[in-house]
Amino acid sequence: MKKAIFPGSFDPLTKGHFDIISRGVTLFDELIIAIGVNSSKKYMFSLEERIQFIENSFKDNPKIKVVSYKGLTVDFCIKNNVEFILRGLRNPADFEFEKAIAHTNRDLAPIETVFLLTAASTSYISSSIVREVIRNNGDYTKLVPKSVRVKE
Repeated sequence: MKKAIFPGSFDPLTKGHFDIISRGVTLFDELIIAIGVNSSKKYMFSLEERIQFIENSFKDNPKIKVVSYKGLTVDFCIKNNVEFILRGLRNPADFEFEKAIAHTNRDLAPIETVFLLTAASTSYISSSIVREVIRNNGDYTKLVPKSVRVKE
């Protein structure tokens, strides 16, 4: 069974994430969407909200599992028998950053990283842009799946 992890903070889940997950799940028997918890980071959405956004977006896909974790991604992979890390690439800067992480992960454990290019229609979207739109009362709904809604 080929298992992959798609790690991130998903603060919030964007249409770019949704695209990578939707295409990535076709490559594996199980895709674990793993929300990394960093106690020094300030999140806009609670962990519970972020889990709900993802679970609601993929509730009809039994191959997708949502979990949270602390620590190194490769340690999570080893503990859970995960062979692959799925990552999305929007631009050359993403590639350079992700390449360094992939090499480090491979040095630490026998884990392969699989890269998917984001769709052209979502390549400009990032969680930080979405958060900025939300903070300034803009129409963020064009940038996120329907499951992501800000409480009024």
